[in-house]
Amino acid sequence: MKNAINWFEIPVTDFNRAKKFYSTLMGNDLTDYEMPDGQYAVFPYDPENNGISGGIIKMKDLIPSQNGVTIYLNGGEDLNGQLAKVEPAGGTVIIPKTAIGENGFFAQFIDTEGNRIALHSMS
Repeated sequence: MKNAINWFEIPVTDFNRAKKFYSTLMGNDLTDYEMPDGQYAVFPYDPENNGISGGIIKMKDLIPSQNGVTIYLNGGEDLNGQLAKVEPAGGTVIIPKTAIGENGFFAQFIDTEGNRIALHSMS
């Protein structure tokens, strides 16, 4: 096994608002996929090279939460660029950029749907 993570899904209540938030934060459009019982959009990734990604999902029984698993999104070279977009896009920074020794830096925020999400970068 090369990576422990294969895919993730972020539950949302307002699909269009969440899609706009994450597109703004990551600087890439999310791609819509048809679902019979909900709405789904996927972050860009490279499937030919076993790229890891995930999506946002709106379904009846999925509820955004600040409690539970924390997903760390790629903060690029320096997560400050993405972190600066959180609040203008409607989210709330709850942990500013914080050094974690030789493992780089992280920050956490609450997205527009109420999920606690993190960013990670090495510088």
